[in-house]
Amino acid sequence: MTFRRILTGLSVAVLATGCSMSGPGGPPRISQPTGVEGEWVGTDGVAVSSFNGGEFRSTATDTGQLLATGSYRYVSQDLIEVTINSIIRQTTSKANCAVVSRRQLNCTSATGAQFTLVRRA
Repeated sequence: MTFRRILTGLSVAVLATGCSMSGPGGPPRISQPTGVEGEWVGTDGVAVSSFNGGEFRSTATDTGQLLATGSYRYVSQDLIEVTINSIIRQTTSKANCAVVSRRQLNCTSATGAQFTLVRRA
């Protein structure tokens, strides 16, 4: 056998072992947030917004009171549209949020108000 064949055989064996270790019996994996899924805090610190499976919820940071519910959808890879149903005002509004990074959303409401959300650690 040539050195190249031995090296190739070892490489294949190492790769196969690595693949089998990443299965159910392998080490635990840390789940990384995808898209906008997860919790976000406004830079004003007033509310925590959560995005989960197309559903939107916003709660007060000080009391935990539910402030708004709604939905969201991707308009493009880096833009989402959020429909916000305010529980306090009994109104429905929309906002567009640009995904600036994995940790920041820059949003503009239908009335032109701008706000920033940062991913909660």
